[in-house]
Amino acid sequence: MSLSFPAARRSLSALAVLALALPAHAQNKLDTVVTTATRTPQRLSEVLADLTVITRADIERQAAASVADLLRNNGCAEMVRNGGAASTTSLYLRGADTRHTLVLVDGVRMDSQATGGASWQGIPLAQVERVEVLKGPASAIYGSDAVGGVVQIFTRKGGGKTSADLGVGVGNLGTRKLDGGIFGGTGPLDYAVTLAGERSDGFNATLDVPGSFSYIPDRDGWRKHQASLRLGARLADGQRVEGVVLRSHVNGQYDASKSQPQNDDRALQDTDAARLSWTGQWTPALQTQLSYGESRDRYETRPSPYLTITHVRNLALTGSYLLGAGSQLNFQAERIEDKLENSGLVTAGVGKRHRNAIGAGYLFNAGAFSLQAHARHDDDSEFGGVSTGTLLAGYEIAKGLRIVGSAGSAFRAPTLYQQGTVYGPDLSQPGVQALQAERGHNVEFGLKYGSGDTEVSATAYRNRVGNLIVFGAAGSCRSAFGCYQNVAAARLQGLSLAGSTTAGIVNLRATVDLQSPKDAATGQRLARRARHTATLNADTALGDWLLGAGVQASGARWDNAANTRKLGGYALVNASLQYRIRPDLRLQLNVDNAFDRETSTAYGYASTPRTALISLRWSPQL
Repeated sequence: MSLSFPAARRSLSALAVLALALPAHAQNKLDTVVTTATRTPQRLSEVLADLTVITRADIERQAAASVADLLRNNGCAEMVRNGGAASTTSLYLRGADTRHTLVLVDGVRMDSQATGGASWQGIPLAQVERVEVLKGPASAIYGSDAVGGVVQIFTRKGGGKTSADLGVGVGNLGTRKLDGGIFGGTGPLDYAVTLAGERSDGFNATLDVPGSFSYIPDRDGWRKHQASLRLGARLADGQRVEGVVLRSHVNGQYDASKSQPQNDDRALQDTDAARLSWTGQWTPALQTQLSYGESRDRYETRPSPYLTITHVRNLALTGSYLLGAGSQLNFQAERIEDKLENSGLVTAGVGKRHRNAIGAGYLFNAGAFSLQAHARHDDDSEFGGVSTGTLLAGYEIAKGLRIVGSAGSAFRAPTLYQQGTVYGPDLSQPGVQALQAERGHNVEFGLKYGSGDTEVSATAYRNRVGNLIVFGAAGSCRSAFGCYQNVAAARLQGLSLAGSTTAGIVNLRATVDLQSPKDAATGQRLARRARHTATLNADTALGDWLLGAGVQASGARWDNAANTRKLGGYALVNASLQYRIRPDLRLQLNVDNAFDRETSTAYGYASTPRTALISLRWSPQL
């Protein structure tokens, strides 16, 4: 059994409208404190930007295969993956390319200077406490990469009485999972230690389709190992230091070439992040944070010899000063260093660059009126300076109902691979210029309603991204095969609807996205983006039982830029069932793609078939 997208879309739209119209009965989640929208703490009800929060309860209930699956399941982005959960994964936020989304893990920038953008398959999920997804450009706050938005991932924290958390799960496809953690604190100290492991025999990641060069009829499994450590200490009133270390290793099988079916092709992804921070509340009005972060993205394939390693270092001073009368001044100074080791680079296989930046923001609240202004200047050692800005305003036209609007600019620096490979511009030739930063200019308007546990939002946006870097024909470059060039532009526009509420004992969440991401020159839709996507999730508690179900639907997409090869639409149904054996012990069943819908998000690659996972979670107080 499967659902056609038109029918699913009509059903989801009707259910979404119903969900948004229902009354609220529960605690006010609009008081949730978030930080991604302005880089300083804010109540969710005060945020002017389009922001989604995914909690630990959501993560445990859905038992998603990865962070990327979690974001897709909650309507935050479209996902494209070349096979199973360990395969190369891309996320399109508001139709923007995967490299146009800035990813932070506990404030540490995650990026690959080879492909551009974070390696989603390497970001661990078991240790995640909360995810905040900011849609829309944010370079005026974060600098490079935030053209389509920002995804900030917060790992689990300690504090208070010592507790433990242990989960074990088994499922079809030979899947086995184990994760555990210890959390607590004593006196001024707090700590959190987590470990996680996963194995799966997987499924055949490739399809026997015309033109396929890699189809091999076998199963492509994976192994994942993850660990994190967080230590914090309160030095004095208002003074806190904290250190976080995160490590993830993914070993996934893939099919490189059907001409060599005897090979055990594997992709090894190592993701490391570390951060030290010192937060000081110097006066009731002045707060600062000094932080130093490092990340490493290492990708290797075997037996085919390919290795690329990205190092990112980030030193930042951020803070805020309350000016009184509902106004606040934010400030930041930052240095970012990128380093890439890759055999395709011209200079000894190593490329380096740095960016120095300063920025400021102004937040103002006066009754029904809210205003925010952010500006930042980045000075890049490779291509010079880039200035960005964002202006947001909101007005409460009725109790709980606000109209909001914003205009902003953003940029993405060329990757070191694009700048320094044999396929880059040959700067020794007269008149040949280095690659310039990709630039985005966005305008959006929306309505937001919040009361109790009910949230409703509608956001219309238009984002033009120019100076897009593409691989083009041979010309003034070092290779006869072609060059990376600033020749393209994209027009991203659409309407996003989202809402959540409680109807009786049922919690409902729904999203609908209507978008038109196109090549500005040809009018062709950007590859692998659907015009329509939607989600609907519901859960309810009945005594010791917690029941949940969800639907993720997507319209048809084109697999290529020429819009000649089509990928069909789909609707996937997921279900969960949880039983509380006792307060600290839960048994859970998750079934994803319950009707075993055959889908493909990239031509020649299969998506995950029906999976069932039964797990037991023990969370005692020690």
